[in-house]
Amino acid sequence: MGDMAGVPIPLMPVEHPLLFFGPLPEIQGTKELLVYPLLRDQGNSAYVRDTGRLHGGMLEWGFYEDKEPRLVDPEDIGNPEKTMGSDSMRYLELEEVAEPLEKAFETTPILAELGWDEKSSFNGLLSVTPDAGSLIGESPEVRGFWLCEAVWVKDGPGCARLCAESMINGKTQVDMRAFDIARFYPAQKERDFVKTRAFENAQTIYTPAVHPREPYISHRELFVSPFYEREKELGGYFDNEVAGWERALAYESNREKLDNYLQEVPVRENEWDRRHVPYEIANAEHLAMSESVGMINLSHFAIMDVEGPDAERMLEYLSVAKVGGKTAEGRIVYTNFLDEDGGVHADLTISRLGADRYRVVTGGADGNLDWVTMRNYRDDNGLEVDINIRTHDIVTLGLWGPQAKNALGNLVDPSEISMENFPFATAKYLTLNLSGGKTIDVWVARISYVGESGWEIYLNNDSEEGLALYDSLLEVGVVPVGIETYANSRRLEKSFRLQGADLEGNYNACESAIERRLVKADDFHGKEAHLAHREEEPITILCTMTLDDLNVSGATRYPVGISPIIDPDTGEVPVDAKGPSILQHQHVLLPINQKTCGNGLPA
Repeated sequence: MGDMAGVPIPLMPVEHPLLFFGPLPEIQGTKELLVYPLLRDQGNSAYVRDTGRLHGGMLEWGFYEDKEPRLVDPEDIGNPEKTMGSDSMRYLELEEVAEPLEKAFETTPILAELGWDEKSSFNGLLSVTPDAGSLIGESPEVRGFWLCEAVWVKDGPGCARLCAESMINGKTQVDMRAFDIARFYPAQKERDFVKTRAFENAQTIYTPAVHPREPYISHRELFVSPFYEREKELGGYFDNEVAGWERALAYESNREKLDNYLQEVPVRENEWDRRHVPYEIANAEHLAMSESVGMINLSHFAIMDVEGPDAERMLEYLSVAKVGGKTAEGRIVYTNFLDEDGGVHADLTISRLGADRYRVVTGGADGNLDWVTMRNYRDDNGLEVDINIRTHDIVTLGLWGPQAKNALGNLVDPSEISMENFPFATAKYLTLNLSGGKTIDVWVARISYVGESGWEIYLNNDSEEGLALYDSLLEVGVVPVGIETYANSRRLEKSFRLQGADLEGNYNACESAIERRLVKADDFHGKEAHLAHREEEPITILCTMTLDDLNVSGATRYPVGISPIIDPDTGEVPVDAKGPSILQHQHVLLPINQKTCGNGLPA
């Protein structure tokens, strides 16, 4: 159906063998839907359940292939040579599951005693996506073409409700950013990309312990910056990518170079706690930036130039902050888009380039979602606005730290970058004089996400220019710093927010502690709800959590990924008055008047 409409669907079916044994005499004729508890044998990537009254009291053994999952081309579904019973039931070859079935007979001998019912056994189909998440929402390619895919049958009713709410009301009861079909960029919906990523995800469906930061193996180096070759030489740990862009978490070359800082960093003894991220190096890079100057590859930024007679009108309505009117050219405004209920929908910067010209910069994971938001508002209101995606034309290098001005001053007249001539939250064009007599023109924004003074340097996505800039900064002593420092430890130290983690539609701007001192006079999306929230006592409030005690069962452990926050006295996960559990382990939304985790923070 997607092909017929010109809509790529990032989904691959995978076979899920279902074998039936029995019937089991003691539950034949039962009127119950399920008689016994379901047994999960995750070491064998399988489960056993009874079928109750629906299938004659049989025992069902289901298996998820964790080594060579069998993906099914959608064109093969419904092929009478390959299916039985219905278009989604494929013939089962017992040889395909011989090894795990033999293990199942050892774990649950009753299966062998009852005997296999070949006639009713088959390969079902489970849908798998490139990031293992559901697909819900209006297609970015064709307006009015909606998708609703739940991955799991048990998630079907909830996903269907979210889709219906979105179609009818234009909003959903919970933030569905993680499910929104618009989260995928075009390159992530190419058939080969979808197939290989789905293959990887299919291997982990029933795997008992997948690391929260497990990197993908397939389709790497989809997009790389001009600095990439040098970053590899510096020992970049490229265990992280976003929107197809390779990002180094830290650099092995700093292990020796920053040895004095490494002495101050606690060692994570357990392999699980440091897997995929060289925390000791990343932490040393953090400390080095605090005392000197570091540079961070930010080429994954999504960049959109917005211009036209209605550009100001569109961005003014979508933004909480004032971005038009008397806002000076060259001014950078940090702002948010809210949803109708005042929840945080986007987190970005908008720079005024001219009377009817603006530059929107947002995170790589959010770029396509934010583009869809702007495009849909433009189209629905018949506005005359061009949205030019510049993400792959322009790359970004962050330069921050107390010595950042001195480092950049080696490449440009220092007076041009003084605070008087180049104040905070402004941007302008500069010509940089690089080593070897080369010059390049760049657009430089004086802004920071890391809590240190410095700039974001935007330049053409040109390998020669990029390497020349990177090498010139290395020559004047700038430390290469990985994205682990930028996206986690530095922003946390500064108490900055991250869209999709700390900021989401489930919480409003006041609860997320990003409300502005004053509310602009102009109307904006979600303003009525936002004004009401400013008059209310917040149910929850976002704060930075510190862990005073990392001792767990006699060992020092570190949180990795999204872990529940547990009240030490009750053993329960705090839940706010709206219902959401408090799961973030770094920034934490704490229910007002509820006991914290013993870290001394006020309730």
